[in-house]
Amino acid sequence: MRVLIAALGSRGDVAPFVGLGERLTAAGHEVTVAAHAEFAPLARSGGLGFACLAGDARSIADFPRGWRTSPRFLADQARRLTRYLADAAVDLLAAARHADVLLVNLTAMFGYEIADGLGIPGVGVYSQPVEPTGDFPPMLFHSARSWGSVGNRVAGRLALASITPYHRAAAGVRAELGLPARSYRQRARRQRERRWPVLHGYSAHVLPRPADWRPGLEVVGYWPAHQPAGWTPSADLVDFLGAGPAPVFIGFGSMASGQDGWLSATVSGALRRAGGRAVVQAGWAGLEGAGSDVLTIGDVPHAWLFPRMAGVVHHGGAGTAGAAFLAGTPAVAVPVYADQPLWGERIRVLGAGPPPLPFGELTAETLAERVRDLRSGRYRARPPRSAGECAPRTAPPA
Repeated sequence: MRVLIAALGSRGDVAPFVGLGERLTAAGHEVTVAAHAEFAPLARSGGLGFACLAGDARSIADFPRGWRTSPRFLADQARRLTRYLADAAVDLLAAARHADVLLVNLTAMFGYEIADGLGIPGVGVYSQPVEPTGDFPPMLFHSARSWGSVGNRVAGRLALASITPYHRAAAGVRAELGLPARSYRQRARRQRERRWPVLHGYSAHVLPRPADWRPGLEVVGYWPAHQPAGWTPSADLVDFLGAGPAPVFIGFGSMASGQDGWLSATVSGALRRAGGRAVVQAGWAGLEGAGSDVLTIGDVPHAWLFPRMAGVVHHGGAGTAGAAFLAGTPAVAVPVYADQPLWGERIRVLGAGPPPLPFGELTAETLAERVRDLRSGRYRARPPRSAGECAPRTAPPA
C-alpha cells in the first residue's frame, strides 16, 4: 500500500512521522513523507520517499522580540498562516493523487478534504489534542487555564471555528477538486458521523483520553523516535558528558527564531546565576551558550540525549515534552504558543518538573530559578547518575 504522510510544519512536526514511517515500511508498505524541502534528508535517512511541500515553517514561527498578542499581531499571523497553508495544500494535493491512503498531522488538518475528495482513506495522526472536551481548555487559545467542564467545551468549539486559515485551505482544496463548498460545521458533522479516525501520538499516562470524545478519537502513545542508521554522537559531546556531573539541557527547538542575540544572552546569564553544567541546543533561534561548563550543540536525537541530562528546559513542543517524559528526566517548559502551555502544565501536574515559565516572562533571573529548581532533586525518583554512563534511566510507561 502506498502511504503518504503529510508532515507539515517544523522539525518537531516531521520527526515523529519519520519514525512512524519506518515502522510502516517494515510492515511492507511504501511510505512517502510530504514536508518542506529542508526535511528531505531526514525522511530519506529513514528509508522513506519524499514529496516536497512549498513554504517554510519559519514564516509562521518567527516571533519578534517583545511580541505580544494583540489584534494587529493576530491579523498579521493569520495572513502569514493563510499563505503558508494555501501553498502547501497545492503540493499535498498533487502528491496525494499517487497515494492509497493519506495520514495527516495537525498542521495539515485540511488534508481531510484531500482524502475525502480523492476518495481514498484518510487518518489524522495528531501529536496534540484539538477536539473540544470538558477535561482541559483548547490548546488553540494558547492557554492552560481551565474554564470548567462546560466552559472548556464551548471554548474548544469556538477555537476550532475560528481557525480561518485552515478553513480557507480546506475550501481551496475543494475548489481545486471541483467540489461544492463545505462549511466548517458541515465538515465537522461529516467527520463525527463517519467516525473519521484520529490517532493521537502521546501517552495516556501524560494526558488521558477524555471520556467525552466521540468514537474514533484515540490516544495511542508516542510514536517511535527516528535515529539515523549509524548515528553516533560527536567526540566533543561525548567528552563533555564524561567530564563531570550530568548537565542541564536548554533548547527552544523551532521557536524564538526572531529573538536575535537576546535569547542567547538571557540563557548565558541564567546559567552564570544558576551555576553548574549545561548543554545548549542551537535550534532555529541560533541559540548559543557561553562558559567553560556550557556546550552548544546542533541536532542530536533527544531519545539519546535526554536520559543523560540532569534536567531539560524546552519550549513545550509535543515531541520535546514527550522525549523528556520517556527519558524520565525532570523538565520545565518555556511555552510560546499553541499546545506548549498545555504540555508545560502537564509537566507540573504530574510532578515531573517546576511550573512552566511563559516565554513573555523569561529573564536571566526567572530562568536561573527554574534551572536551580530542576537540580534540587525534588522531581527525581532517585539521585542523578553520572552523565558519562551509557545506560539511560528507566523510562515511565508510554
